[in-house]
Amino acid sequence: DLRTDEARQARESALAHGVVESETASEHSLTVDAILGTGSKGAPRGRISNAIGQIASLREAGASVVCLDLPSGLDATTGWHEQVVTADLTVSFGNVKRGHLLARDTCGSIAVVDIGLSDDDAAGLPLLVDEAWVAARVPAIPASSHKGTRKTLAVVGGGKGMAGAAILAGEGALRSGIGLLRIVTAPGNEVAVHAGIPAAIVKHWPETPADLEILAAEVDAVAIGPGLGTSPLTRDLVERILLAWSGPVVVDADALNVFAGDSLSLAQLLRGRPSVITPHPAELARLLGLRTAEVVASRFDAGIDLAVSLGAAVLLKGSPTVIFSPDGRRYVSAAGTAALATGGSGDVLTGMTGTLLAQMSGDGINPAEGAACAAFVHGRAAEICGNVRGVTLADVLHAMPSAWRLRPHHRDKGVLAWLESFS
Repeated sequence: DLRTDEARQARESALAHGVVESETASEHSLTVDAILGTGSKGAPRGRISNAIGQIASLREAGASVVCLDLPSGLDATTGWHEQVVTADLTVSFGNVKRGHLLARDTCGSIAVVDIGLSDDDAAGLPLLVDEAWVAARVPAIPASSHKGTRKTLAVVGGGKGMAGAAILAGEGALRSGIGLLRIVTAPGNEVAVHAGIPAAIVKHWPETPADLEILAAEVDAVAIGPGLGTSPLTRDLVERILLAWSGPVVVDADALNVFAGDSLSLAQLLRGRPSVITPHPAELARLLGLRTAEVVASRFDAGIDLAVSLGAAVLLKGSPTVIFSPDGRRYVSAAGTAALATGGSGDVLTGMTGTLLAQMSGDGINPAEGAACAAFVHGRAAEICGNVRGVTLADVLHAMPSAWRLRPHHRDKGVLAWLESFS
């Protein structure tokens, strides 16, 4: 749109520097979308709609598409779109927008350009977790370590017919560096768990106060919930363990579902300890008495009040994953692929989060930061796998050694790196 002097001058400058205007494309063509900005709402119309359609045709013919700030037609806040440009690269000014993360398929690679925003401008915004941030927070494992210094985690899970959930949580813990793994599972599951994860020490669910005392004395953190099932017996088990164990805890899956509509009781059990709950949107909706669609629609805000009332970090799984801290801070992990959209993925994350809670809590680290680190590495392992079809959780677990190889000063070169690969 050349209605302003500034736009006309920019066009003349581009042409003078060798940029060519063309309505045809080849595999070496570059198309820049700068039609709509962050304030646009609703479906494109008229000339704008036609221009978006033309960009789509150029891309189909082989052109690479770079969008400035966000793809035209994308709502910067909600991610809603009806007709939208599909980008190979989106150059975002100042920060990543919520819409980018909620509609990642439209954005391609995302590079953020510093435009001099101050800390005051960013105050109150969620923090987007990246590799350098995680590397600065995950504790190193010294060469002199032994299994005790690498800490002990108890995974309580695996009801009848659900031993696999406890096994996957245990695998997530072992792949994250736990020193000693204990799995507490339903009677009758011991043989299956032993076969699935030989490194674990396996016991059945505690039946006496003495059993609970032994469990509490042997661990540095507890992760409870994967595959427990939902029944009055489940709630009784969760309450008994959380009353006997007052240290760091991750509460997931069915251990959350048994408190549906009764978050006050859960708050009373968790308060005063480092703790993380890890619901997906439906589980968070049950806790809050909302519809799942309401949680999804307010993904970046839905867990903050619950985090405050529980005194626990709330890790809301999904794309993106949002972690809410009781102190009001929010962290966002955009790492991951749809390979994680499969049964058992959350169990792996629970084991990873439990490991970091066990290893980080003594250092006074905010549990929300530990949860954010686990979510990032979990997603990164899926990205390393590449494809979605053909990838299982076994592949994600096998990618963990590479995912945990964190570079403390790594920063993506952004636009220049992308343009170099394009050329």
